[in-house]
Amino acid sequence: MDFNVKKLACGAGVFFTRAVQFTEEKLGQAEKTELDPHLENLITRADSTKNWTEKILRQTEVLLQPNPSARIEEFIYDKLDKKLPSRTTNTELLGQYMLEAANEFGPGTPYGSTLITVGEYQKRLGGAERDLLQASAVGFLTPLRNFLEGDWRTISKERRLLENRRLDLDICKARLKKAKLAEAKAAAAPDFQETRPRNYVLSASASALLSEEADKAEHELRVAQAEFDRQAEVTKLLLEGIGSTHLNHLRCLQDFAEAQATYYAQCHHHMQDLQRELSRCANSISTPHSAPVVCPDPVSSAFLSGPPSPGASVSSLSSQRPLAMEQTQLPVTGTRKAKVLYDYEGHDGSELSLLADELIIVHTVPGMDPDWLIGERGNQKGKVPVTYLELLS
Repeated sequence: MDFNVKKLACGAGVFFTRAVQFTEEKLGQAEKTELDPHLENLITRADSTKNWTEKILRQTEVLLQPNPSARIEEFIYDKLDKKLPSRTTNTELLGQYMLEAANEFGPGTPYGSTLITVGEYQKRLGGAERDLLQASAVGFLTPLRNFLEGDWRTISKERRLLENRRLDLDICKARLKKAKLAEAKAAAAPDFQETRPRNYVLSASASALLSEEADKAEHELRVAQAEFDRQAEVTKLLLEGIGSTHLNHLRCLQDFAEAQATYYAQCHHHMQDLQRELSRCANSISTPHSAPVVCPDPVSSAFLSGPPSPGASVSSLSSQRPLAMEQTQLPVTGTRKAKVLYDYEGHDGSELSLLADELIIVHTVPGMDPDWLIGERGNQKGKVPVTYLELLS
């Protein structure tokens, strides 16, 4: 190992001199060379880009992977440059649990068969989520990380070098100023003992040394100014590249939005298919002369906490058939007004189609499923789901 003490001492001296200059500038005791306004604007823009890129990257990681432990694991594998092992998504895991529960309860039972149906669709949703994670990691997260870990590090390095060149320039300016002051002072206050030959020689030698020191300071200032200008141009070119970075991030953002749109479209498609499956299950599982066997219905299932798809339309009211005579003649209890929260299309003639914000009369009949009420609108009457109503006093 080549350990050069002289070089080390020189480097320490330069560092100390820069530290003194920086401290005096902060205290207002030294002059500071201001950067070009255009360069200052580029630096401000670059800092803003870096800060917001970090925030967007971190929040996107939280959105795609809410588990902090999983994010730490992904970070470690990325730093070790190793492939992350495949991980089951939470939705896929839920679907697997449902399938295992159905095998234990019995696939032939209404509950077991419904668990199988819902579990399969949960696994499909998990597959769509996995595709979203992969597309987002490749098309959005990776370019943001590459900017922060690649381009930004290069920019930061050149900016630090520019700051050092500026400090060196200001040090040379201060040194030249001191040399000029000393030379002017010596010229303004001559030695009155110059009549003696020995003192005259000493005075002339001191003046020559001061003049030489001033010339040396001027030369160092020219060198420092040239190095500062060269470094400023290099830094400016790198900072102007932030515009290209914005264009690249724009394309990545569009890819991310497209991946999200694809994911949500797949989820919507799968959930519509699941609703149809559950509706067929509710309509097919029944026995004669007895109440229908309980089977999950799409409008009362736990996964439908909001309104149906916007494209759903309400069928013609004239197509609704009144309930069977034996149902309508049952005792009526708890008649109340209700406001419809979302549009609802009846699945068969026993259900009443609804329009959002309309008012209807609802009541219950003994032995009826608590998730349903009997709704009346003029001469139309039929079952309506409770989750689509706001009961009024």
